Amino acid sequence: MPKMKTKKALAARFKVTATGKLKRGRPGRRHILTKKSPKTKRQSRTSAYVDDGHLKTYKRVMCV
Repeated sequence: MPKMKTKKALAARFKVTATGKLKRGRPGRRHILTKKSPKTKRQSRTSAYVDDGHLKTYKRVMCV
């Protein structure tokens, strides 16, 4: 059986931490920022982690 290829679209969006979690950025910071509240923009600056329901699938696709 051949090796699995890494899905580069996912690899560009997530970073693997030392404990094996996947770190991601928050959506909604690209454009149309004038109608968004300062609280929303401030909270979307911080990174987040992929939840446990998707973690196994994403790690398998990323070959981690």
